[in-house]
Amino acid sequence: MRKDLGKVPAVYPMPVLMVAAYDEAGTVNVMNAAWGMICDMDKIALFIDEEHRTTKNIRAVGAFTVSIADRAHMDAADFFGIASGNDMADKFARTGYHAAKSGYVNAPVIEEFPVAMECELAEIVETENLHAVVGRIVNVSADERVLDENGKIAPEKLDALIFDQFRAGYYVSGEKVGEAWNAGRKLM
Repeated sequence: MRKDLGKVPAVYPMPVLMVAAYDEAGTVNVMNAAWGMICDMDKIALFIDEEHRTTKNIRAVGAFTVSIADRAHMDAADFFGIASGNDMADKFARTGYHAAKSGYVNAPVIEEFPVAMECELAEIVETENLHAVVGRIVNVSADERVLDENGKIAPEKLDALIFDQFRAGYYVSGEKVGEAWNAGRKLM
């Protein structure tokens, strides 16, 4: 038996993405954005509105990074979601985290998060129903501790946070349960 739940954003899992950008003075700002997804082999779309300090910075500077939050840094990742850069000028500094300038774009790479996509602003899509910041991924950097023996990111080592919109919780991904493009082959 099914039960109607009404209008809820019923997509699970949602990524826990750390979006970082410099402002025009070079100050780092980071926000937590669960509403984002790869939209092409070299593009990511972030569904974040114009009111965020990070969105304003991206528009002004033309670049940003998107990092994957992990279990070890959950507290700071959550803080980046509940504190607003519009109200707290020292938001990033309060965490004690470290930023290094990307070698590819004018944006900070947050050293504590294990994987970062370094992006140029491709476009901002604004319609009546959508506000999306689209970035062109020019490089992905990863901490060696999350790589496998072939130099690929290993999800079981990443310990990536995933967001549960149903009950506002964080979970961790990593268990492999099948082989993509093969698990359904028997139904062909």
